[in-house]
Amino acid sequence: MEVCTKSLCYELLTEVGEGSYGKVYKAREVGGKQRLLAVKKFNIRGDTTENGIPAFMIREVALLRKMNYFSHPNIVRLFEASAVPDGRNLNLTLVLEFIDQDLSTYLSKVPASGLSSDCIQNVMQQLLRGLDYLHTNMVLHRDLKPENILVSSHGEVKIADFGLARIYTYNIALTPGVVTLWYRAPEVLLNSVYMSSVDMWSAGCIFAELFLLRPLFKGYTEVQQLQKIFEVIGLPSEEDWPKDSPISYSVSYGPKGSSTKLLHNLGPEENSLLSLCLAFRPSRRISAAKALAHPFFMKH
Repeated sequence: MEVCTKSLCYELLTEVGEGSYGKVYKAREVGGKQRLLAVKKFNIRGDTTENGIPAFMIREVALLRKMNYFSHPNIVRLFEASAVPDGRNLNLTLVLEFIDQDLSTYLSKVPASGLSSDCIQNVMQQLLRGLDYLHTNMVLHRDLKPENILVSSHGEVKIADFGLARIYTYNIALTPGVVTLWYRAPEVLLNSVYMSSVDMWSAGCIFAELFLLRPLFKGYTEVQQLQKIFEVIGLPSEEDWPKDSPISYSVSYGPKGSSTKLLHNLGPEENSLLSLCLAFRPSRRISAAKALAHPFFMKH
């Protein structure tokens, strides 16, 4: 079936994924460049009040439309975002460039000997360039994990699903579903205010995973996730605990004192960058721009 939007026409080829939020299709552009496209169709449930679609959803869709104009090699290109109200719900369709593998799939194919240092450097550099671009444009990803990072057959790394984290979170609150906590920053787990540094925490978790070929912090509840984090980075001091968190500081969360060497099999530059990404206090966490200038990326 051929579908035409304001800027392009496409034909749906096959369904490639389904989640609590909707369906993803592989499609091909009709005419023009005949590019392969990913078409994501969401049915976003509104709240149960009489107020219709929540304001934050409208803001998110406006943000996605702004991203139509984004053009960066490490951000998945969004060609079209259309939103149609359906009672209290919102039918959202996104048309994006198609890349058939995410970082999670890519890592599952890596031999037991692991990724080469050059390959890890290349993946991280591209990921940080994409993050720097988003943060420069005042966009937080908020849900960065291997499933949201795509790797093309040419080795291009592209961040996907940016701008959707709040829509997902809202939708997941209404539908039973397991939300991955493994890449979530401590301030988010502690219900504290957060900023772009949440994405740098997630990038640090992904950096470690490129070496380990498994997630660094694998908790199944928010409390367990915090404990897993403190087992590695050490329990922060009570002064460093966010003042606005409804969760009280407790010495039972993990061992005191921070570790300068988070992963014992890594060299000094790798451990330095990792510990800067995984600093407990957001204000001490490295930015994407500064991370790109880190000595780790100067090595060949």
